[in-house]
Formats: sequence, structure tokens, C-alpha cells
Amino acid sequence: MPITLPESLPAFDVLSREGVMVMSQSRAARQDIRPLRIGLLNLMPKKIQTETQFARLIGATPLQIDFQLIRMTEHETRNTAAEHMAAFYRPFRDVREEKFDGLVITGAPIEHLPYEAVTYWDELTEVFDWTQSHVHSTFGVCWGGMALLHHVHGIPKHALPGKAFGCFRHRNLAPASPYLRGFSDDLLIPVSRWTEIRQSDVDAVPGLTTLLASPEVGPCLIEDAARRTLVILNHLEYDSGTLKEEYDRDIAAGRSIAVPVNYYPGDDPARTPTNRWRSHAHLLYGNWINEIYQSTPYDLAQIGR
Repeated sequence: MPITLPESLPAFDVLSREGVMVMSQSRAARQDIRPLRIGLLNLMPKKIQTETQFARLIGATPLQIDFQLIRMTEHETRNTAAEHMAAFYRPFRDVREEKFDGLVITGAPIEHLPYEAVTYWDELTEVFDWTQSHVHSTFGVCWGGMALLHHVHGIPKHALPGKAFGCFRHRNLAPASPYLRGFSDDLLIPVSRWTEIRQSDVDAVPGLTTLLASPEVGPCLIEDAARRTLVILNHLEYDSGTLKEEYDRDIAAGRSIAVPVNYYPGDDPARTPTNRWRSHAHLLYGNWINEIYQSTPYDLAQIGR
């Protein structure tokens, strides 16, 4: 079954050309089935790129997905056209009375700021608390996941001496986890961040389980089963060229940036990067959607009760 998207959303044409099953809202309304309602709280500046990356993964399952785009209420983005935001996104204040089977909270390029200095921090903490009564399963990504762990469990972020940038080997620490069904014993995951969560801080919180980790860049995928929450600190959703775009941007701006580790063939930026994480990205998000489908109430109103 496909993911339901507005036909005028840029991701609709992109994913259709890639062979992803997408369905218009009018066609979905004629089907006698309850789709899973998945929200994307998009905190990234490049909204279209990010929404396409997550829609590609969430829409690759055999279930019909009603994909909802959400933004912070008062925060104005300067990198995406106002017309796009008005047409496809709803502010959190307009959805806070609604129920969702799943919610993805993206990262944001604001790692250098203390959490409480982020302009929308108060509303974001409201979102974190709201998920416990209105969302069946929550998935925090990179900074969004770090912020969630900080708010709920007091886990700090720590500045790195240099940017963790490139593709790093990760170990599968929980092969029996339903979220890692089909995963190999180790895998390559793109990383792009200036801060870290330390394993010792995760281990100090009862109920948190690290599912994927790297000896070089630390914990990656963390489960909080009691709160029906996953946190991933790295970027399986990245396109093949996302790290290249970041590297080229910094070089063009004259910033000091190392070549992303283990990304270009032969570590040569003149060569085309090879995607070696796509299959695990589809596995992870497909497994997440499957776990939601297996456990969410048929009646949306029962979520959180």
C-alpha cells in the first residue's frame, strides 16, 4: 500500500519517479481502510529535502500512510518558500487536539545553542509531553532526539573537539529487537554533528536500551520502551549526496572542514559517493511502521488512554 501525499507536494513527483507507491488524498479517501497517521515535525531549514527523505522511507511499507507535515507555531523558516509552508504544513497549535499513530521529530542545525536558548524550546517541550497522550510511537532524530532525551531524562549533550562527519561503522547490539529485524551484525551510517550523547549517561537511566552503537561516535539508536520512543542520533535517512552537499557548502564558504570519513571512494572528493546505508534505512523505518501497525489501537481516539 502507498503513502498518501498531496499531489502538488514536490515529494509526490520525486517519489513517483523513484517507484515509491504514492497515492493522492482523493484516491485514498475512496478506500475502505484506516491508514496509519504519521506526523513529521520538521525542524530542518531545508524542509522539502527533509520531508522527501522521510516520506521515501515511511512510504516504502505495505501499509497505507497518511503523512502529515507539522511545524513549530511561531518559528518562521527562511530557507523554504512561505507558499510551500502555507500549503503543506500546519502549526503544532492546530494539531495538538489530534491523535497520531507515529511522529518523527527531525534534527535542527542548532547544536551550538543551549537547549533553553532555542527560540521554540518551550513549545518543543510541550510537544515532547503531548506525545505521551496523543502519539502511539515517537521517533526523535539527531538534535530532535538529543533534545527529547534531555527534556525527559536530563541527559546532557557534550561538545566534540571536531565535527563527527562521514560514514561510520555501527554494531548491532540487540539482534532480537523488532526494530532491527533483518539487520546485519554491523552497518555503515552517515553522521554529521558537533555534539554527542555519551553511553555512560544513557546507561545511568533505567529503561533506556542502546540498540546500535559505534566505537568511534558512540550510541546511535536508543529505545525508551516505557514511553514508546526511539531516538536515532545519526542519519540513515540521508540521500547519497547529502554529506557532499554539506562538505561543498562549507568549502565554498571558506570554512575549515575535513573530508567526510569513509564516504567518497578512496576519500577523494572528486569521486561520486556510494550509498551503502539505504537498505538498512528502509529496514529500520519499515520495522518501526510495522511495530506501530501491530500495536496501535484501531480507534485513533484510544491512543494515549
